[in-house]
Amino acid sequence: MGKSTLFNALVKKMAAQASNFPFTTIEPNVGIVDVPDERLDQLSAIVKPQKVVPATVTFVDIAGLVRGASQGEGLGNKFLSHIRECDAITMVVRDFSDPNVSHVAGDVNPVSDIETIETELALADLSTVDKRMQGIDGQIKAGNKEAIAMRDLLHRLREKLDAGGGVRSLAFSETEQSLLKQLQLLTAKPLMFVLNVDEAIIAQAGERVEALRSGRADLAQATIVPISAKIEQEVAELSPTEQTEFLADLGLAEPGLNRLITEAYALLGLQTYFTAGVQEVRAWTIPKGATAPLAAGVIHTDFQKGFIKADTIAFDDFISYNGELGAKNAGKLRQEGKEYIVKDGDVIEFKFNV
Repeated sequence: MGKSTLFNALVKKMAAQASNFPFTTIEPNVGIVDVPDERLDQLSAIVKPQKVVPATVTFVDIAGLVRGASQGEGLGNKFLSHIRECDAITMVVRDFSDPNVSHVAGDVNPVSDIETIETELALADLSTVDKRMQGIDGQIKAGNKEAIAMRDLLHRLREKLDAGGGVRSLAFSETEQSLLKQLQLLTAKPLMFVLNVDEAIIAQAGERVEALRSGRADLAQATIVPISAKIEQEVAELSPTEQTEFLADLGLAEPGLNRLITEAYALLGLQTYFTAGVQEVRAWTIPKGATAPLAAGVIHTDFQKGFIKADTIAFDDFISYNGELGAKNAGKLRQEGKEYIVKDGDVIEFKFNV
């Protein structure tokens, strides 16, 4: 409940229909959202570029899930097909009471809602696993090594799903990870929770998060972001100055959506490096663990193909020494090669030859 309202606040326009009854969202709504990063402001203050380009993350607002979805209830299979196309799942769970806003289950119980959704996702995955097991019998009889490895993985997955859990908690070898991607299992996707709380208790929302954790032992390490969708919708309609005053009155330092966006970015296993020139200061998105050539390829494939080196300055050094020249004079500019693993916040200029 409240997911479309949150989506509207995210994209700062009424892109998704938000109403007080279930299944308002039929077709997915897509919004590309800037990732809040105060480091861009710090870089800009030094470089004074003509423009600043932040990193982005894409959110998709899809239909809600109800008990029996794996058997076609609600929007059932349509929902499941949409979620398979996403890289991670943000589960919006209602934790507020309002007689004017209906709940599809008739009762506000966030723990029960989580269990319902996870059960439906697991049942859908069971169906996928069973179908795949039936489809590889011939290949196994023919001695196909990949099919045999897939069979062993499917048995392991089925055992976990039968026990009522998702497979994201399992550890997989590189070979298994490759096979797992072919299955597009829903419970293998990274997952975070948004607890949609009452606006009156938003400043104490941490207590509601702890209450949710105490209701489910497996949520102890889960990412849970408490948000009031109603407050976020109001904030999105205010000017920056009005936002600051409004949030201060509520005892909040920033919109809850800022943390939601940042946590979603991290959940996807992403990090940021920067390029900083007078024409543009830009945040570039790369997977954690990316090498310098892969990072260069995000700018242009020619940068990756013709990669020579990466002139690199750690973000803190760039700020401390007031830019590239100061960092270079202090011996903080490094020339990194093809094996370098880019660190979050690195300020880089690539050298390449095509």
